[in-house]
Amino acid sequence: MVTPELRQQEQDEMLVPNLEGIQGPPPMEDSALAFETTPASTSRFTWTIENFSKICNRKLYSDVFVVGGCKWRVIIFPTGNHVAYLSMYLDVADANLLPHGWNKYAQFSLAVINQLDNNYSLRKEATYHFSIQGRDRGFTSFMPLEDLYDLNKGYVVNDQCIIEAEVVVRRVVDYSNYDSKKETGYVGLKNQGATCYLNSLLQTLYHIPYFRRAVYHMPTMENDTPSGSIILALQSLFYKLQHGDNSVSTKALTKSFGWDSADSFLQHDVQELNRVLCEKLEDKMKGTAVEGTIENLFEGHHMNYIECINVEYKSSRKESFYDLALDVKGCSDVYASFDKYVEVERLEGDNIYQSDKHGLQDAKKGVLFIDFPPVLQLQLKRFEYDFKRAKMVKINDRYEFPLHLDLDKDNGKYLSPEADRRVCNFYTLHSILVHSGGGHGGHYYAFVQPGLKDIWYKFDDERVTKEDMKQALEEQYGGEEELPHTNSGLNTTPLRFTKHSNAYMLVYIRESDKEQILCDLDEKDILEHLKIRFRKENEEEYKKRSKQWPTYSDFAEQIGKHIYFDLVDFDKIQSFWASKHVTLNQVKVEFSKEFGIPVQSQRFWWWAERVNKTCRLVCPLTLQEEASTVGQLADKLNKSPNSVLNLFLEVELGQENQPIALPLKTKDDILIFFKLYDPEKEELRYVGRLFVKASGKPADIVHKLNEIAGFEQDEDIELYEEIKFNPSVTCELIDINHSFRSNQLEDGDIICYQKRCSPEKLDQYQHADVPSFFEYIHNKQG
Repeated sequence: MVTPELRQQEQDEMLVPNLEGIQGPPPMEDSALAFETTPASTSRFTWTIENFSKICNRKLYSDVFVVGGCKWRVIIFPTGNHVAYLSMYLDVADANLLPHGWNKYAQFSLAVINQLDNNYSLRKEATYHFSIQGRDRGFTSFMPLEDLYDLNKGYVVNDQCIIEAEVVVRRVVDYSNYDSKKETGYVGLKNQGATCYLNSLLQTLYHIPYFRRAVYHMPTMENDTPSGSIILALQSLFYKLQHGDNSVSTKALTKSFGWDSADSFLQHDVQELNRVLCEKLEDKMKGTAVEGTIENLFEGHHMNYIECINVEYKSSRKESFYDLALDVKGCSDVYASFDKYVEVERLEGDNIYQSDKHGLQDAKKGVLFIDFPPVLQLQLKRFEYDFKRAKMVKINDRYEFPLHLDLDKDNGKYLSPEADRRVCNFYTLHSILVHSGGGHGGHYYAFVQPGLKDIWYKFDDERVTKEDMKQALEEQYGGEEELPHTNSGLNTTPLRFTKHSNAYMLVYIRESDKEQILCDLDEKDILEHLKIRFRKENEEEYKKRSKQWPTYSDFAEQIGKHIYFDLVDFDKIQSFWASKHVTLNQVKVEFSKEFGIPVQSQRFWWWAERVNKTCRLVCPLTLQEEASTVGQLADKLNKSPNSVLNLFLEVELGQENQPIALPLKTKDDILIFFKLYDPEKEELRYVGRLFVKASGKPADIVHKLNEIAGFEQDEDIELYEEIKFNPSVTCELIDINHSFRSNQLEDGDIICYQKRCSPEKLDQYQHADVPSFFEYIHNKQG
């Protein structure tokens, strides 16, 4: 129970204007933490606030509720936390009473319920590592106050406001020592920013050996380059997946598609991408030894027919398909979708059929299948356009799909009279592409059963894990699950929680063809000239890029041109080779000789991937680490001594841009990077970095930021923290009058800033602020 004294003490404190992200243990350890897919504890809390407009308190606390053995509560600022928005946070209620080192990982959502139309309820989600130091997390700018208090909009009805919190406290798996290849025998694919949909599709195709062998046998020219040839790029990617020890980049392949860097941040439709890729491969296979592979694997045929009821007349048309789009809405499972697919439509009344020979006639119209392909690809129609809300929405209804699919059932009711009944259309599920998220964005990953050997693997970008069948199948049906309600005695009605992760594409393999399709592949299946080429490229790549040291010039060259989020694309930086036996201090000496940078002007930093998939600097290397060999540093990161080691080289410049000795970094000093946004030109560029005091305020450096940008000293600017971009963009306004520490900024964080737009200019710009520009770049499609 929270005592009045404790509550008063907390009311006197300044709440952190919380932002999505990760905080807690040192980031190097954090970088490889991941949630188990099965929640340890899940619950929903409902808070009904009476006399809402009469609340005088600056902030308000809900009752305490328990999830995962932890006490939680919701905190709101009814008139905003120094902003014209409702501010709302999830808080650890008894943090002051918990033991040192206590922490919990939780995924949560906070919502304001629309009491006129629940479809318009506003909900925001976040994931956070709660600790005694980081006890609360949420949204400073949850919703505009003018919308909240507008009585016509339904958020406050009869002076009553309803708040909901859904909390999932998950167990955490530490992947800091995890090696996908060692644990599963497979490696993952790197995410370029929003290319998880591509990675999932490629892993599915890769695990069809017949398809992979055909790709290996497609002819390429000696002067072809992967970035200029889809075939060579796909061959190279498959070779690395088959022989590599680390996750593989898809950048050469996307370049061969003709995508520029901005395209990599646009989520394309999986179904369309699959069709385009197969069409291109089919075209390239013509006249080669593997001509017809795509058709042989994926092509089926159905018959569209119209049959008159009162006269003897029937017309039909045979059509081919490479995949089938099945309805989810209104269908309980795959069989119900097939029933709907072949459902007979009556053409009568206003919809009567105009026949060529018999004029207007009552008729029936339908589709029946002539044959199914050996590899059956089923696209589930999880997305539809909602005209009322004028946006795409996702259908999360429960939809079951079997491990074994019998399309000959009920005496072949899906088959046309022309179908060859000697063919047994009995299929086994091979892979499942999953979409997690909503109608305008989300994350894709795949479950694959290689070889149909009852062993399932989850391919989630770089990470590959072994999963059980229940997780791969039943957990991807979607629908709702029942949650315990924490408001005991107030409402005994079971609460239902919608699952936003569910199957989007299914791949089945026909049992009678599986030996041919899932054939064994060995070295002889890869053409000799490809093996020689790829081995040589790997050796050259290792020498060229075995050790990488990004500097500020790399940031300036890339940001706003090749990338927008994060700081650097490691595939596009100046690289240096270093033997695994030399120490980093020896590397410094070589740098001093080659570039004229004194040893005392060089400081190396660690990079780490955070849980939200962003890459940030975390801390400088210690003196002991700089005395270590490059191979020992790779070992520390659980990498092979021959693998790529990414470090950041900090160089301090004085007058006339000459290197000077580096200042001592204290615990209160944090290194922040800055990007400048121009809404008029819609341009984002890197403008530098500053060491700031964690105890200081952003307001203290406004004059410096104006000077860097070339603004007037008294220019009014807005600062935003760039937090994450996948599966959705999070870029939050920073309160410049709170300390950097209160804003939860730390080493390696990125601040984007701009001139504050006057109201009259807001309508002049298409993307008037940093968040809207990032949303434009991200431009996620469901």
